Amino acid sequence: MQTTPTKLLDAIGNTPLVALENLFSEVQAKIFAKLEFFNPTGSIKDRIVWHIIQDAEQTGQLEPGGTIIENTSGNTGAAIAMLAAIKGYRAVLTMPDKVSKEKQAALTALGAEIVVCPTEAVPGTSDHYVQRARDIAAATPKSFMVNQYDNPKNAEAHYLTSGPEIWRQMGGEVDYFVASGSTGGTVSGVGRYLKEQNPDLKVLMPDPIGSIYYTYFKTGQIDEGEIAPYQVEGIGEDHIAQCMDFTVIDEMLQFNDDDAFTMTRRLAASEGILAGGSSGANLFGCMKLAERLEGSANIVTVLPDTGLKYLSKIFRVSSE
Repeated sequence: MQTTPTKLLDAIGNTPLVALENLFSEVQAKIFAKLEFFNPTGSIKDRIVWHIIQDAEQTGQLEPGGTIIENTSGNTGAAIAMLAAIKGYRAVLTMPDKVSKEKQAALTALGAEIVVCPTEAVPGTSDHYVQRARDIAAATPKSFMVNQYDNPKNAEAHYLTSGPEIWRQMGGEVDYFVASGSTGGTVSGVGRYLKEQNPDLKVLMPDPIGSIYYTYFKTGQIDEGEIAPYQVEGIGEDHIAQCMDFTVIDEMLQFNDDDAFTMTRRLAASEGILAGGSSGANLFGCMKLAERLEGSANIVTVLPDTGLKYLSKIFRVSSE
């Protein structure tokens, strides 16, 4: 049977949503995961980058032959590098040095220029990967910053795509949504959409120890003394992203690297799903939520990216 060919960018979104029946067999709640590694570059970030780039092209912020510049933990950068390759843009990406070697290699393979910065750099200093991107953009003619942390189009992409997809795939039967955040785009956009459909729905956000979000959510204050390195990539933050809508979130819980990486490995061993560390963090949040619930409930989460990006970091086999 002959089918009509499609373009690569048409493959963004409409990802599968599956039931996790083995990993959570001991709880009454049912947990469902949206497999965002089915997007072309293997992560959820394809959605926001494509949405933001289309808007930038239409509004004249990004001109033909221009340069896209962004600070990234790797996944947004991969989406940018893909689009730059397809559309003929130059891509310059800054990132902390904790970003996995697989991610760094993928970005350069797609033709992007990467600038690696120390993870421990203080926000606002020239060595911090966010400030480095801003400085490069200021010095680069015809440049455009995706600005994923503060661009409202980030959350809008999830409000327009991820949220409606989840609601449709679940037939409207969603009680809880669990998602960690760095820019806050996923948890804010999806959370807002789902709450508009069901005002009783609750949103839980796991946050890594070393991030400022948990205390800020609890107290409204930033405690810079809490900022500390952690190895899970793409979630938590050392500054407040304007894209994060804390009013959508009902609860936060903290986790550490071992919590997230252990759940990631358990997911692979019990469900045959190879996902990244942020997926493990989300599943840890689902587990803690499900353990305290009485009776049945439908919990939906997202698995933001593929574990193939972390083989040397999370799934490394000991030589001993």
